[in-house]
Amino acid sequence: MTTISVPLTPDLEKFIKNMVKNGRANNKADAVRKALLQLAENEAVDAVLRAERELAQGLGMRGDLRELAKKI
Repeated sequence: MTTISVPLTPDLEKFIKNMVKNGRANNKADAVRKALLQLAENEAVDAVLRAERELAQGLGMRGDLRELAKKI
């Protein structure tokens, strides 16, 4: 596992501390990992919805379905 250092705004730091305090994360690192996983899931869903819109518009699907499946 890799460790990175990321400067945070005071508001983000407070948000992370509240996640831990409220039991939504085990620690600060867990809170950040959960946030990144949520972002990855959101991007995968957005890609599927975009593809559905393109299909509905008759544009066909573009891109690599295997790569999309990896994101999901």
